[in-house]
Amino acid sequence: QVQLVESGGGLVQAGGSLSLSCAASGDAYNNNAMGWFRQAPGRARVFVAAINYGGGIPRYAISVRGRFTIARDDASNTMYLQMNDLKPDDTAVYYCAARQSRWSSSGEDEYDYWGQGTQVTVSS
Repeated sequence: QVQLVESGGGLVQAGGSLSLSCAASGDAYNNNAMGWFRQAPGRARVFVAAINYGGGIPRYAISVRGRFTIARDDASNTMYLQMNDLKPDDTAVYYCAARQSRWSSSGEDEYDYWGQGTQVTVSS
């Protein structure tokens, strides 16, 4: 199994920044690609960003490209999401996910493990 724990959510005004972290652990955590997804109230969960094991060129949803940056530190089994220029439409529960492959994906069904989520609220 893989355990994923998100942290860093909160309330911020539009135009502000937040940084999310995802700490991974467990016997099955090994060379996993990881990603961030989000779910706004009343809407389906959608892809935000993803990164291969070992780094490389990340994937981003069009809606966050240029504002969000995904990164990972494999030495500490931690993934990050730096969110800048936040907008009210970014309000959602943000989920960390890991898949049993070193290659990232934007497909929710491609991920095998999920965190419990952290709330991000952007006020106008």
